[in-house]
Formats: sequence, structure tokens, C-alpha cells
Amino acid sequence: MTRIAITGANGYLASLVQTFNAGTFDFIRVSRSDVDYADLNGLRSYFEALDFDILFHTAANATTADCENDPAGTHRVNCEAAIELGRICHERGKRMIFISTEQIYNGKHEPGPFSESVEAESVTNYGKQKAEVDAWMRATMSDYVILRLSWMFGMALPHVKPSPGIVGNVVRALRTNTPTLFTVNEKRCMTYAQHLADQFAAICELPSGAYNFASSNDLCTYDAARVVAGKLVSAGIATPDAVERCILPNTERYADRFRDFRLDNRKAVAAGIQLGTFEEDVDRCLADFGWM
Repeated sequence: MTRIAITGANGYLASLVQTFNAGTFDFIRVSRSDVDYADLNGLRSYFEALDFDILFHTAANATTADCENDPAGTHRVNCEAAIELGRICHERGKRMIFISTEQIYNGKHEPGPFSESVEAESVTNYGKQKAEVDAWMRATMSDYVILRLSWMFGMALPHVKPSPGIVGNVVRALRTNTPTLFTVNEKRCMTYAQHLADQFAAICELPSGAYNFASSNDLCTYDAARVVAGKLVSAGIATPDAVERCILPNTERYADRFRDFRLDNRKAVAAGIQLGTFEEDVDRCLADFGWM
């Protein structure tokens, strides 16, 4: 059985992948209690001694405020540590699967979707840090997969706690009767995270390269939130009045420059990865959890 070292093992995507692939791979869980990503010497010692076939690197500090307030510290964790892991994998002849992000394109002035060949341009430290690793791997490594993820969404499962996503944010607003703002001046892809778990075995076999892993979307974030809310109304889980009270447009955020950092998924689809549309993903998510 293929042995996969998985960093950030307690995180949402890592937990989801492990839950749905437990009988397919032998996962070696690596969490913050095992290794300090700010200590590159300790990092090298730990992973050089680890017996694995593939390294699935999900660990990162994705908190935008942390990356802006501590650029040096987060660069060490998000960039320098990831590159050191890449070096170790390259030296040992092991494949590395690296989680990159749509945020490498959040500084683009032209509209998306962006293909893998488009040069990164980010206005945030997190995006810049991920882009630096992304570029280093493509220039240096021979056996790797870079997954540039969109905003992922899902619902809680036993031992799997989702990160904030569009569906969860809408559900939370309606359940708690909390007026919540959703950005109007932004377009981004939003993807059901279950796609990653279901197709992880296929991802492990992809030819080396970077792949945009995102379901297609042509809606601004506010309109996407209204779509989710409308489906919850149709399912009898929310009322139209609650939607009008709680799902509100934020017209001020990015009013100076409309942001569009959607990803073009055609390369991944051509390689056999199944990705649909945002609305299809919402339908599947709600159906999977018995809400449709």
C-alpha cells in the first residue's frame, strides 16, 4: 500500500482526504505537534527519517492577517519550509503534492478565469508566498503535483471540521438570524471539497505539473450566496424573509477595483479530473447531507 505522509493532518482537507481514502493509502499523519515548520533543520531531520512514497503537503498559515502582520515568520512557514520539503522529495526521488491557491491571482487587473500558464500576480503576502513555492517547484522538481485550489466548501462530518465556506457561511447566517455581508465586487470559483477526497487517488497519478482544481463559476460572491440561500428555501430549511434579512450585499469591499481570480479548470478536466459548476456542487453538497 502506498505510504503518504500528510502534513496539516488535522486540517479540513487533510482530514477529508484521509476519511475517504483510509482503505486505499497508508497515511502517515504529520501535525504541528510533530514538527516545527519554522525550524528548517529540524524539518529536514524529521522528513529525511520518515518512510513515505508521496508527500501531501497541506500545512500552512492561511490566515491573511497573520501573513500581513508577520511576513517574515509566515514566509518561513508557508514558503521556506515548503521549498525545503520539495528539496527533500527531489533528493529522495519522492513525489510531492502541494496545495497552492487561487490567491496567487488576486492582484490581476484583467478578468479570469486564469489558466495554469498565466503568470501569478498577488497583492497579499499569502498569495505571494504560495506563488513563490509554486514557481520553485515548477522550475526545480521532476515529480510533483501542484493543486491550485479555489475557495472550498463542505459541511461537518465526524472528525472532519470544515473551514469557512460559502455554504457554511450562508447556513450559519440563516440559522442564527445574523445579517451577513457577501462581497459584490468579486468573482471567484467555489468548489465542493468532496471532489478532492473522491479523486485523491487519481490526483496522485497525474502527470507532473500544476493543475487548477476548481469548479466553474460566473457569479459574484453575493449572487452565489443568494443561490445557496434560494436552494435552502426550496428545501424548506429557510424562509424568503430570513434570506432578505440575513444575506446582504457588501458593495464597499473592493469597490476601488473589481476582483476576479477565477481558475480555468480545463487542464485538470482533460487529465481526467471531474469538476462541475458551482451550482452543481451546491446541489450535491446539500444532497449529501440530506438537505435536498
